[in-house]
Amino acid sequence: MKKSASNIMAGLFLLFICAMMACKKENSGAGPVITHVRNYAATPNDTLAQAVIPGQWVVLIGQHFEDVVAITFNGVAATFKGQMFSDTSAVVQVPAVIPFPTVPAEQLNVIQMVTTHGSTSFTFNIAAPPPAITGVSNENAQDGDSVYIYGTNLFFVQELSFAGVKLEKFAANTDGTAIGFIQPHLTAGGIVKVVTKSGADSTVYKVHDLTTGMLCDFDGVNPFSWGTNLESSGADFPGGHGSYAILKNEVLPGGDGTWWGNQRSINTNEVQWLPVDSLQAAVDGYAVKFEINVKGAWNGTSVYVIRNYDRAYLARYEPWLQADGATASYAANGWRTVTIPFTSFRTNDGKGTSAADLTAVAGSEAKGSIHIQTANFASSATPTGFYAAIDNIRIVKIK
Repeated sequence: MKKSASNIMAGLFLLFICAMMACKKENSGAGPVITHVRNYAATPNDTLAQAVIPGQWVVLIGQHFEDVVAITFNGVAATFKGQMFSDTSAVVQVPAVIPFPTVPAEQLNVIQMVTTHGSTSFTFNIAAPPPAITGVSNENAQDGDSVYIYGTNLFFVQELSFAGVKLEKFAANTDGTAIGFIQPHLTAGGIVKVVTKSGADSTVYKVHDLTTGMLCDFDGVNPFSWGTNLESSGADFPGGHGSYAILKNEVLPGGDGTWWGNQRSINTNEVQWLPVDSLQAAVDGYAVKFEINVKGAWNGTSVYVIRNYDRAYLARYEPWLQADGATASYAANGWRTVTIPFTSFRTNDGKGTSAADLTAVAGSEAKGSIHIQTANFASSATPTGFYAAIDNIRIVKIK
């Protein structure tokens, strides 16, 4: 009897395994079905989503999610990892950039999943988020110059003002990262404001403002001490405001840090960096800014900023350095505004730990000399030389 019972149990187990395999085989042949979307968050915040925005992590709920080939939101492919899937759920990030103005009507507000067994489309609200301004190509351009406002989600722009002046003509990129226009005649400084169908954003700082936070403009505010030459009407750098400083070097050998060489640095006398009562503000709330005009290609020479000749905290400006560590020659037409947040001041020649507070960079009295110098931090020679003009060195509140 015991042997018979064992045989029966073994038979039932085999039948169960066969049934499971048959079920899996049947499921694997069916196309996917999406039933709803959840927020990707810990309980109790993993609620059903009513809408999603670019860059958001979500969980798609449904059936037959095996062997996914592609997932798109508004026709834009999302990146995903198979290990974050099951047959009934899929964790995925909505693409960070969706060009809403160019999305065909039939793909708008559609999530599509494609597997090796079929595909499905699920209608769902995919919303353009509020705009965010991240920078301005030239905060102190001349009337008639081309100016660009950079940011994210600059879609369906309803209103744009620059230095308080409402602009009637402008053009926005389809990916929502920039708005271009010709600067009108301006008589005063003011903020930048963008209003879209999804919301509005404005800058804390003013543009067309050569007064606020100015440390050195080489004209009326001119604590320049030594290091390079000043010009005011050089043919190589038209379109500026009065005098400016020149930084220039030929190809630098590996490890060349002789910033004291001819035209290798801008060194001022002591200036007040910030009001002392601002030192308690968050370190990411302020930035060093200046305008730069680069002549020709630039690759390899590092421009860096320090205070009182002290390299304990150093901020680098290297637009030729790519995110993956590769380099590519940088070239720009005309004057551009450089913004270096105080969080960019780091130990270890600008590659270490960020300053914990404003005092670490600006000192307990928030004053000192400011230095913009050049070096080749690499072990090999720079691919090019460097020739540029710098003007309007200032520290301003950015948040």
